[in-house]
Amino acid sequence: MSRKSPKKPEDRELGYKLLTPLMRPLFQFYNNPRIIGAEKIPKDSAIIIAGNHKHVYDQCLTIIATKRMIHYMAKKEYFDGRLAPLFRAVGCIPVDRSRKDIACVMSAMRVLKRGGAIGIFPEGTRNKTDQFLLPFKFGCVSMAKKADAYIVPFGLTGDYKFRSKNLTIRYGEPFKVGNMTTEEANEKLYREVERLMLENLDEEKAESRKNA
Repeated sequence: MSRKSPKKPEDRELGYKLLTPLMRPLFQFYNNPRIIGAEKIPKDSAIIIAGNHKHVYDQCLTIIATKRMIHYMAKKEYFDGRLAPLFRAVGCIPVDRSRKDIACVMSAMRVLKRGGAIGIFPEGTRNKTDQFLLPFKFGCVSMAKKADAYIVPFGLTGDYKFRSKNLTIRYGEPFKVGNMTTEEANEKLYREVERLMLENLDEEKAESRKNA
């Protein structure tokens, strides 16, 4: 009797639909995130949501804020540990960062070609430095160009403390790469994420002055 082939990441909608209704209210109660601009996210078109990455919970926040099934590209080491079933259940796509991972790109392109949503942190890793924002890699804009998908930028600031007073995710206007070069599109994405983060911080400062 032949073994069933494993499900592709893009086919794991059931796990996502079962887990997110449980995760969303718990996360919103505990972390108290402020979600701005989520109405800008296309409901049906192929999209790549892309923004800065400081914390391991950033992925969870974007999932509960976006309200679409997001297939995140996650390093393959996550699929070997105790949380591997969770990563598989929510449709994450394993990435081998030690080499050019063609299988990962093909999985992501299949999701986009059927009008799905991909999540990417263009910095390529969590920013553990003092830099405001690390340089962006080109994978996001390259895939968006090939799939004619919208890029939805976001800026994420604040902490994940209990009932956080400053945790904010802000979405910008979706855009397509179109006739831009990948360099131009990458620069546009970088500047937009930077602007969204600064806008969060400006509002946080204004709120602090008002409450002082």
